Amino acid sequence: MTFKPAHLLVVLLATALPAMAQNLAVVNGKAIPSSRVDAMVKQLASQGQQDSPQLRAMVKQELINREVLMQEAEKSGLASNAEVKNQLEIARQSLLIRALMIDYVKKNPVSDAEVQAEYDKAKAQAGDKEYHAYHILVEKEDDAKAIILKLKAGAKFEELAKQSKDTGSAAKGGDLDWATPATFVPAFSQAMTALQKGQFTETPVKTEFGFHIIKLDDVRTAKFPTLEEVKPQIVDGLQQQKVQAYQQALVKKAKVQ
Repeated sequence: MTFKPAHLLVVLLATALPAMAQNLAVVNGKAIPSSRVDAMVKQLASQGQQDSPQLRAMVKQELINREVLMQEAEKSGLASNAEVKNQLEIARQSLLIRALMIDYVKKNPVSDAEVQAEYDKAKAQAGDKEYHAYHILVEKEDDAKAIILKLKAGAKFEELAKQSKDTGSAAKGGDLDWATPATFVPAFSQAMTALQKGQFTETPVKTEFGFHIIKLDDVRTAKFPTLEEVKPQIVDGLQQQKVQAYQQALVKKAKVQ
């Protein structure tokens, strides 16, 4: 059986098309696979960009530009440069490690039971009450005692709070807004929760920040977020804990000389 030239051209085109379809372009004889477009579009989509013909056209041109520049860099011998080699190895390690962590998280997902346990733990630590407190923070105990004497003599807490070392609350008369006891260091929380509404501490409260005079304005039932409201943050936190434990376990069993 013989083919006429026209028939031969049709056959050659038919066999070449599938291979060509797998390539985005061929730059100076080197093919750029179409799969690279999908990979870059996927990466951009994860950063919030919308997959569209316009985005794909932009990615196609970017990949062509990169290939042209890569070929020039290789012709210049930069691929053999020691510093470039080190940076490429660091980048390769980063990509592989990231892929390893993603794979580990997929194979070891956070369970609903773990999320519930973490939520219950956080809720218990937060307590069932919120406190609206004011405070004045000073460096020396004697200064704190002097302020307490002024308060007992009738001075306004909000006015004296202007001298507080805690500049953020000082500008608001010492107001710390509503918060649970767990928000504060233990010594502060213990002194605050022991107060009655309207009372202030009659002895300075020492913490690592200095000496406090605390005034309790009010107490109310704590408004703790629902599980559904905080579930994404809990899952993220537990995933990070799992990944850190996995990393530490691998390093621990590795033979390092």
